Amino acid sequence: MIQSMTGFGKHVVQLPNKKITVEIKSLNSKSIDLNARMPSSYREKELELRKLVANSLLRGKVDFNLYVELTGDTTSTQVNEVAVKQYMNQLKKIADGDDLRLLEMALRFPDAMKTDKEDIDEMEYEAIKEALQGALVEINEFRSEEGSVLEKDFLDRITSLNDLLEEVIIIDPSRQATIRERLEKAVQDLKADVDANRFEQELIYYLEKYDITEEKVRLANHLDYFSKTLMSDDSNGKKLGFISQEIGREINTIGSKANFAPMQQIVVQMKDELEKIKEQMLNVL
Repeated sequence: MIQSMTGFGKHVVQLPNKKITVEIKSLNSKSIDLNARMPSSYREKELELRKLVANSLLRGKVDFNLYVELTGDTTSTQVNEVAVKQYMNQLKKIADGDDLRLLEMALRFPDAMKTDKEDIDEMEYEAIKEALQGALVEINEFRSEEGSVLEKDFLDRITSLNDLLEEVIIIDPSRQATIRERLEKAVQDLKADVDANRFEQELIYYLEKYDITEEKVRLANHLDYFSKTLMSDDSNGKKLGFISQEIGREINTIGSKANFAPMQQIVVQMKDELEKIKEQMLNVL
């Protein structure tokens, strides 16, 4: 079962005097690209929390947000009276104004508020990890649901590619006959004596250059391998991407060797289906 790299998860844990909320959002990326936002007083735990997120999500551009809201009667944030009074005195020297107006302005300056740093107690940190684990469960469920949608789309397009390959196989004899007829007519138009045996040898050599038997076999194998990898237990986005490249290589070779308008039209349809697979593949974990 494949997973998408797109997802969102949110979980809330309520403590007696605090509400802890964790939100995680992820988009596609070649590797894990984690941006963490949290109150400065919790920074000492950032590396550990980052590791928990990275181990769970593996890949993606991830935004991890931790919010801690005080719900009790006490707060650790206080007005820094010394700094505010100094700001007000400096402002009075610059411009006239009543104390209330000066106070409003002073409170906007840096260091106007101070927060007493408190160590994170064990119960609070366990609540943060609980909220994080809950958000990770939600985002992984979201990713799995998105992955199932992608999986269905991939299977439909692989089925379409197999159908188009079958059309290539059906018209290939006509293509070879047309190429042979075209060459024979070209020789006749020259109105020159040609050694029959030598002409047959050259014709066989020319037809072998345009033979697509190997490409048809390899393309069928790649399509089958893609389907089997898609249904494996793990999400193998990078592996599926490599297989897609091999599928594209065989389709391009068939197109370059076709030399036959009906087959080239089929190849265009194959390229269109593969391009849509590659676009969606960028979002697979």
